[in-house]
Formats: sequence, C-alpha cells, structure tokens
Amino acid sequence: MHANYYFLRLLAPALTRQLAGCSVVTCFSQEKDELVIGLTNGTVEFWLKAQLSAAFPALALPETFHRARANSVDLLPDLLGQQVQEVAALPQDRVLQFRFRSGATLLFKLYSSRPNVIFRLTDDSTPELFHQRYTPDAAIRPLAAGHAAEAPLPGSAGVLPHLNPLKRYPALSDLPARYLRTHGYDSATPEAMEQQVQELVHQLENPRQLYVITLEGRTRLSLLPFGEVERILPPDPVAALRTFVPLALSRRAYELEMRQLRQTLERRAEEASTSAGMARTRLHALEHTAGYRQTADLIMAHLSQIPAGATQVEVVDFYQDNQPRLIKLKATETPQRTAQNLYRKAKNQQIETRQLAERAERRETEAFWCLERLEELAALHPDLRTLRQWRKQHQLEPETKAKASQELPFKVFEDSGFTILVGRNSQNNDLLTQRYAHKDDLWLHAKDVSGSHVVVRHRAGQPVPEPVIERAAQLAAWYSRRQNDSLCPVTVTPKKFVRKPKGALPGQVLVEREKVVLVVPANPFERNGVL
Repeated sequence: MHANYYFLRLLAPALTRQLAGCSVVTCFSQEKDELVIGLTNGTVEFWLKAQLSAAFPALALPETFHRARANSVDLLPDLLGQQVQEVAALPQDRVLQFRFRSGATLLFKLYSSRPNVIFRLTDDSTPELFHQRYTPDAAIRPLAAGHAAEAPLPGSAGVLPHLNPLKRYPALSDLPARYLRTHGYDSATPEAMEQQVQELVHQLENPRQLYVITLEGRTRLSLLPFGEVERILPPDPVAALRTFVPLALSRRAYELEMRQLRQTLERRAEEASTSAGMARTRLHALEHTAGYRQTADLIMAHLSQIPAGATQVEVVDFYQDNQPRLIKLKATETPQRTAQNLYRKAKNQQIETRQLAERAERRETEAFWCLERLEELAALHPDLRTLRQWRKQHQLEPETKAKASQELPFKVFEDSGFTILVGRNSQNNDLLTQRYAHKDDLWLHAKDVSGSHVVVRHRAGQPVPEPVIERAAQLAAWYSRRQNDSLCPVTVTPKKFVRKPKGALPGQVLVEREKVVLVVPANPFERNGVL
C-alpha cells in the first residue's frame, strides 16, 4: 500500500510539515525510470527519489544521496528554485501533488503499470512528462490552490443498503478487501457489511501503526495487520518509507538474481548433458561400425582380386565373421592409394574418438557440477549479500554478452568467464588482431586456409583452461574454409607472436610461434545463441 491513496493521504501532510518553504536545488536522473529531487531550507537537505518503473513504482526518501559523476542527466530546469507550499494526495487516486508558491505543480503518478511525473509551471500551462510516451497523462489536472484534498465519493449518498459498500471506495486496493474477507465480510448481512467498511475506512484514515508484511512471497507496506507481519512501525509515513523501500528493493533484487542464477545453472546443466549425450552417441557409432582402418585392411588383403579401374569390389570381411562386404572404390584411383587415404582417415578417427571420450567426460562433469551448485543455491541464506558472494566465489557473475555485442564489432561468446571474440571478415580480422587484441590474449586461426581470427581475452593470473581453448578452436574451424571437414588443424598462439607484414592483404598475418590442435569444426555455443 506504499502507493495507495490512503497511505499518500497520510504521507502528504507529513511532507508538508517537513518541506513547506524548502526550495528545489537539484533535479536529475542517473538510472532508467528514476527521478531524484534535492530540496533544502538552507540548513537541512531533503531527498526524494521516485522509482518510476512499472515493476515497482515507489517514492523513496533517502536521508542522503550522492550524485554520480557519470550517466547523470539534469531534468526539469524550471523546477529549480521552486519553493514548496504544500503537498496533497489527489482524492481517491494514487497521485501525490507538490504545489509550489509560484503556482507550479509536480504530480507523482504512482500507478503500478504506468507511473509518471507531470510538471506544470501553471495550472494551465503545457505539462512536461518524465515518461513522454504516456501522453494521456497530460490530461491529469492538479488540485487548484486552496482546493480541499478530500472530495465526496461518487454515489455515496442514497446508496441502497443491499449494494456492496466496497464499490463506493475505488481506492481501497486489494489488501483492505482481502482483510475484510478474512473477517467474514462475504457472509455478513448488508448492514454488517456497511459497518465493517466504515470501520475499515476509519482505520485506514487514522492508522495507529504501519506494518511491513509478507504476502504471497511479496514484501509490502500495509496500514492493516494482514499476511505475515514482519515489522510493526509507528504511524510516521516518512520513516516507514525509509524502512520499507530499501528492504523491498533489496528483496526484489535478490529474487531476480536468484531466479537468473537458477536459470543459468539449469540451462548449463541441460546443455552439458545434451552435449555429453551427443558425444557418447557419436562415440558408440564409431566404435560399433566398420572403421576406416578395417576397410583399408580389407582392400590391402584383396588387392589381387581388384581389377584396374573397378568402382566396387565384394570381399570376405574377416572382421565380421567372414561375411561378404561390398566396398566402393574410385575408378581414377589405385586400390593402394585408396587404402592409404583410408589409413590417414583412420588416424584422424582415432583422434576424434579420443576427443569425443574426453568431451563426454568433461561435459558430464560440468553437468554434475551445475546440479551440485543448484543444491547449494537452494540451501543459501536468503540474503542478497550472501547470494552475490556465493555467485562471485563460483564465477557465476551475470553475463554481459549483450553489452559486449553493443560495444565490440565482432561475434562475442562467453565461456567459463572468458570472452571469445571472432572476426567477421578480412577487414574485421585486422581490426580484431591489430587494435583490440592484447599481447597476452590467445590468438587462434584455422591452419592454411582463410577464416576468422579468434581471440580469447586474457584474465590476469588465470591461464585459459584447455576446454575453453578447444571450444575457441572449434569456432576458428567453424568460421573457416574447413567448416565441413571432419577434423581441422587450428593454430593457437599468444597474440604477441602474431604480426602483420608491410603490404599484406587484409586479414593476412605471420605467426612466429604456434601450437596446432585438431578439433571438429563446430559452434559449441549455438544453443546459447550467437551475438
């Protein structure tokens, strides 16, 4: 109820007592959906911070506020120097009005879906809107000077006793209505309903205490003891806001970060399990089908039976219980050359088998690690500081790929806390290698073919893990002419050993020292999306 009419009705006179005669000395914003106003009477300062997001509109009243040096924008210049005359709540509405001695008004519209601030130099002047897209807010009229803040409720006179009295009070919101229902309102007689509503309104207009409550997982400020009461506060609305708003924002941040962490770990566990399953499937296929080496052995064992220029030959497969087997050949290639090529492929197949086994084991370990972290996460103390310390300990800081993609003109990937950059074309490769890459960054490129330059950003004191190098090498192979090869050799070296000769074409470089790794061309991040 921190934005409810009955709370604003309580807050308005309290603000008038504190701010009457104070002047506005600053008005700015340094975050999206935020307006900060600083006032003073010459000796004491007062801060008002309006949270104008649809998720949680609120007026925060911090005792001090330090303006940031960057990302801070001055707003409403005509508001500066204005002296507060009075603060009022618009009748039966979620709008708080500041009227200044010059006749200017500032309205805080605290609707949950479309909060806004409306400033007018005079009651008839064109309004300035904080959220300019909410153009209908220009029609909200301020209370005239000296006009009573209270107004008769529509239809309150002559109402038939059998009608629901709650409908005469549109500003009651959900908490008072639910409070009444827990006290037998729905089964009461019309006369009892009327009496209960009148007693409730009187209690809302003259609260003896304020309450910080938890209801259905949400922290709320209430004028009624409802739900799980966490704190009981004196009926001082300014002090109540200073207690409630930071607490609610902290808990909202905790819930958001907890949900993001859980989703990240669940996604990583699922992706790791899927990747391990695919590797195991491919490994099983390689181990249970006739390999290149067996085919080459059969060709060499039956050379005398293969006529020149044959395109196929049927042989006895002594690897499969002497069953007949048809082997395809190339008419333009001798059987010996075919066997030689098959032996070479068999060697690569052995490497692929070893890498598949290592990848399956690694990804299964990663999936198990994520599941363990999910169990730890569920047992953590529900506190934002504890959550962030735990997140930092396990290197699970929020991903910044969206920000990186806006700042860097390359494909951007994140892997285990390391940033991987991939060039988009020859000119872009030069930009990446010559201007963006640091000498200690790791540089990768598919060997002996054209392709993208790939850079793994260096992290001080942390060598790049082998799994990260492998996935970066897969990217280098994928974004090259070897994309469709079964295996691709990839050059890996610190960027300091890469130089561009004078007169070289775009994208061309010389590598002075290198290590070569063999990988299967792939984009291991394709399920996460590419930036």
